[in-house]
Amino acid sequence: MTEEREVESPGVVAVHRNPVHGFAKSPAAVIRLLEGQGVEGDAHCGALVKHRSRVAADPDQPNLRQVHLLHAECFAELAAQGFSLHPGAIGENVTTAGVRLSALPRGALLHLGDEAVVELTGLRNPCRQLDDFAPGLMAAMVARAPDGRLLRKAGVMAVVRRGGLVRPGDAIGITWPRAPHVALEKV
Repeated sequence: MTEEREVESPGVVAVHRNPVHGFAKSPAAVIRLLEGQGVEGDAHCGALVKHRSRVAADPDQPNLRQVHLLHAECFAELAAQGFSLHPGAIGENVTTAGVRLSALPRGALLHLGDEAVVELTGLRNPCRQLDDFAPGLMAAMVARAPDGRLLRKAGVMAVVRRGGLVRPGDAIGITWPRAPHVALEKV
């Protein structure tokens, strides 16, 4: 069983992993991030791509999706639309609060707790598996901006730049990359 903790400033709410490819991830009291690999004990851990569809296309491409982060505020938005979700339910490794993850630029560094650092690589693209979990969930995880751009709300992906332990209640610090900033796109 995991602890979920309230955070007043940007912080980690919950952490998760799953040793097999599946939709949801199991809660943990702590996860270990491995530099250049991802979450120890998670099916997506590795320097090369681990997502099954991407492995089928090219197993030698770098893994830009080592860690999946999702803001806890998303669960409240989805609850207002009739969906009952909890941290880890849609496959994130780290549930955050107080950080607008999708508004950060590519290359932003998130300092998780005392040691770990991840670099944002892009947005998670909502997939049809969301509808298998709850019909209509995929449509709820996308929207259109006023300019017509597709907005993906399924979290962000990152690579591990410095390993370390991450726990619920850990603070999150942000280091912005040098300008000009590049918006996150699907990876």
